[in-house]
Amino acid sequence: MKIDPALVDIIKAQKAQELSQRNFLTLKHFTPTEIHALLDLSHVTRMEVRRGLPVKFHSGKKIALLFQKDSTRTRCAFEVAARDLGMDVTYIGPSGSQMGKKESIKDTARVLGRYYDGIQFRGHRHEDVEILAQYAGVPVWNGLTDLYHPTQVMADFMTIRDRFGTLKDIRMAYVGDARNNVANSLLIGAAKMGMNFTIVAPKELWPDPELVAYCQEEAALNDAQLHFTDNMQEGTLNQEVIYTDVWVSMGEPDEVWRDRIALLHPYQVTKKIMRKCSKRAIFLHCLPAFHGLDTEVGRDIAEKFGATFPAVAQGELEVTNEVFESDWSKVFDQAENRLHTIRAIMLATLKKSENYGWE
Repeated sequence: MKIDPALVDIIKAQKAQELSQRNFLTLKHFTPTEIHALLDLSHVTRMEVRRGLPVKFHSGKKIALLFQKDSTRTRCAFEVAARDLGMDVTYIGPSGSQMGKKESIKDTARVLGRYYDGIQFRGHRHEDVEILAQYAGVPVWNGLTDLYHPTQVMADFMTIRDRFGTLKDIRMAYVGDARNNVANSLLIGAAKMGMNFTIVAPKELWPDPELVAYCQEEAALNDAQLHFTDNMQEGTLNQEVIYTDVWVSMGEPDEVWRDRIALLHPYQVTKKIMRKCSKRAIFLHCLPAFHGLDTEVGRDIAEKFGATFPAVAQGELEVTNEVFESDWSKVFDQAENRLHTIRAIMLATLKKSENYGWE
């Protein structure tokens, strides 16, 4: 099999970073140098795959995808990335295992760890993925928990580097509900990567104070700047990246919608907001996004709350359709980059194969 020597060199660099056999649960566990190394590997393997060159460094390995929460991008990205690397994949959906019901998470981890070379977990409690990682004996990757979504943020950072060539000093604002797993992970990542990061949200939806304290310490080490404001106009002015997410997360009850819309409708990302950003600004969203009447949720929200909140009368919640479909929007580049960063994370963290001559 012909393998580009440049790719081998970059993978050897991952080994130098001691990423082999590492779990990927939160960016707290990774240094800025290691995050940059994973992003570099993401860029190179994306280029190799697009050129039609093989990257099957883990041919014959097997991974399990353990899902308590359904997902389009996370499942597809892990499945395609694994097959790019030559691996077999088993998908275990929300009703496909006894974990947490008839079998403890600890016992499930010890079973799956004997069947598979790596395990992806997408679920509810972050404690669950930590237990899996403690007992599985193989790398465990966090595809989303209630606290963190690190694979998403790696794709976000790759998209930003594609646009600006760097993460250092990039001005970025996260707008909306800033207590969720994406906001938490962006805050950690921005602090580590030396960004100028602003949370724009009602004060009652700001991140946990303990997490903020940790990130402020990281920011001081990495020359990052972290800001927090409830003023939408000031917080988004002249930003280079505007990022938002859904206002109600998966699993929250329907009754939350009225109160959350009342609180967050002033934080909708509109064309007016984007025009006051930097001339080279981009819009990001981790998806799915509610930006019109072409989803059941969008139609339901418009019918129930459109008369009270005109901003959502067309099913447009966190972002207007005008922005979502504009040249500012890089959301589908961002979604594609889930594949490339997940491929790099698995490539770097799985135990190295010995039959490709790069040990």
